[in-house]
Amino acid sequence: MIYDRSNIFARILRGEIPCKKVYEDPYALAFHDINPQAPTHILVIPKGPFCSFADFSAQATEQEITGFIRAVGLVARQAGLDDSGYRLLANHGPDSHQEVPHFHVHIAGGRPLGKMLA
Repeated sequence: MIYDRSNIFARILRGEIPCKKVYEDPYALAFHDINPQAPTHILVIPKGPFCSFADFSAQATEQEITGFIRAVGLVARQAGLDDSGYRLLANHGPDSHQEVPHFHVHIAGGRPLGKMLA
């Protein structure tokens, strides 16, 4: 899959589309989901042009991977989700219903989430 530089997350990273930012560093940007599925629903995206987890894990540098993973953990802690728990979700491809072709992790919490798969 070739990275589409016109996808919404690429446009958010370039500042063309606003977001409700909660965190940013050289490796990641985190912001509130516009269609939250839980009381706390934050998206964390790497700043590099990665289509999916497979692409990210194969192409990102060790520094990008480490920086991104640390950002996900920090955002969850800052959101106050450590004690009650939270779910991390990353979709890959059409069977998972990946809507934006830019690798991203959903952090969802703030209430009991139930079973992951029906």
